[in-house]
Amino acid sequence: MSKGERTRAAILDQALAMTSTDGLTGLTIGTLADRLGMSKSGLFAHFGSKELLQAAVLERAADLFADTVVRPALAQPRGLPRVLALFENWIAWTMDPVLPGGCPIQAASIEFDDRPGPIQDLIVKQQEDMRRVVIGATRRAVEEGHLRTDLDVEQFAFEGISLCYGFTQSYRLLKNPKAEVWARTAVHGLVDRGRVRG
Repeated sequence: MSKGERTRAAILDQALAMTSTDGLTGLTIGTLADRLGMSKSGLFAHFGSKELLQAAVLERAADLFADTVVRPALAQPRGLPRVLALFENWIAWTMDPVLPGGCPIQAASIEFDDRPGPIQDLIVKQQEDMRRVVIGATRRAVEEGHLRTDLDVEQFAFEGISLCYGFTQSYRLLKNPKAEVWARTAVHGLVDRGRVRG
């Protein structure tokens, strides 16, 4: 990496940590520059605007999520092992996040749900990408004979993703000690309802 690339990476790491605790709307070039000991103009030169900085942070968060949750799951055998790994990895991501305040993408999806514009468009794309990953893995599980051929894979994905988001609230906000058990029970119940019956 060049010096400029290393500087940009360091900026994004700090911005991601800030976004995790303060939200995407709380991320400002001035505050970030102060945290990094940089001038505003020096930081501005790397991104050009607050909106471009926000977009870069979301893309960095998506890469981190993919490295932690998606890619390890896709390394599992096709079918149900891959589906279960996606949900297990997502639960683990929530319980032991690299980021101090949790997933910035999930937080941003609430912050920007009524704020049309490029940032909302990016968040929608990221959410749809994740939905497609879960649907794709579920379809492979049907093709492998692990799940029923009449399974509504979009409904299955909706329920699975909703479980993961609900777990985040119960675990991080409500601090419910039963949240982990409930989440895993719910995921396995969802899978059991979709299994092929012998």
